[in-house]
Amino acid sequence: GDKLSENTNKKHFTFLTRRAPYGSGNAQLCLDMVLACSIYDQDVSYVFLEDGVFQLLNAQQADAISNKTLGKALETLELYGVEKVYVSATSMTQRGLTPDDLILPVELISAEKLSQLINQSNCVFNL
Repeated sequence: GDKLSENTNKKHFTFLTRRAPYGSGNAQLCLDMVLACSIYDQDVSYVFLEDGVFQLLNAQQADAISNKTLGKALETLELYGVEKVYVSATSMTQRGLTPDDLILPVELISAEKLSQLINQSNCVFNL
């Protein structure tokens, strides 16, 4: 790329989302923050851990509890330029899930790789 036009002040933000999609506002808050960062052309990694993996399930019916379906919003991540979407391989295995259960292609990440990602980040949000 052209060095002059690149954003040299780019910071690397990592968002860790650990909560199931409904029942608290954390999942939606995390998504909103990810999208806000991406709009400002920052380097964003979005990591789904523990019960956060349930946010990515492809058969969500939030209408029954009159919530916006988080999954539909997550499907738009790529449109916002959020391409680094990771899911904890351990969390998936513990919950008997496979990548086929998810609404978008994600990269499975090991605990070791996650530690590296966190260490390389300027800012980490743990929601």
